[in-house]
Amino acid sequence: MFKTRLISGIILVIIALATIISGSWILFFTLLAVSLIGMRELYKVMKVSDEKFTILELVGYLGAVIYYIAMEFNFESFGTMAVIISLILILFVYVFGYPKYRAEQVMAAFFGVIYVAVMLSFIYLTRNLPDGKFLVWLIFLCSWGCDTCAYCVGMLIGKHKMAPVLSPKKSIEGAVGGVAGAALLGVIYATATHGKMAEYAVICAVGALISMVGDLAASAIKRNQNIKDYGKLIPGHGGILDRFDSVIITAPVIYYLAKMILGI
Repeated sequence: MFKTRLISGIILVIIALATIISGSWILFFTLLAVSLIGMRELYKVMKVSDEKFTILELVGYLGAVIYYIAMEFNFESFGTMAVIISLILILFVYVFGYPKYRAEQVMAAFFGVIYVAVMLSFIYLTRNLPDGKFLVWLIFLCSWGCDTCAYCVGMLIGKHKMAPVLSPKKSIEGAVGGVAGAALLGVIYATATHGKMAEYAVICAVGALISMVGDLAASAIKRNQNIKDYGKLIPGHGGILDRFDSVIITAPVIYYLAKMILGI
């Protein structure tokens, strides 16, 4: 299992490197594809769909596509409008398909658009900022760096449980180590890229804190639905959402922190 997980992780990192470095349309369509796959995983878990596609599910995907198109044209001007259009389309299916779909399915359909598609889109938006080719990697330093540091510290000195019901293995000591490790990674990365060390440390520390919320939120959804993983797309890791659960929450945080703290 460890070997499979390691190989899959290396391949995933290589793909991430290639797409993010390339930017432009390659990153745009990759993120859109990842979003749609992630939404499919969430919709199956939340009972919006089963093995067969439903109209409600397809409208959710359409909402994600509309949002990405609006984001590409002008995020500030059309992003919110696209989200509203997505909600209206989902409600249209709910109203004129009544009573085929339950209210909780409709809410889950819209939640999928926001939680997966909109949140992941901030990777693309961060990449398009000035110096975005450097800033975008802070998202992954916060998320995966914090997770790795928290795991190592928790294994060594973890004694006090942070969220025993949701994730029994996570400790307060591990959380502190994860935040501190992410901040240190931010300093190292700033040194390597001629960035601002103090600012990068703060961004990474805050991003690390938020990434833990994303990780625990994903665990809560899986426990509510009584599943171990969202899918089996990535051998040894599970589904797209299992690998990107913390990235999803961290991406918009890094985008706005970079704009505020770095004055972009």
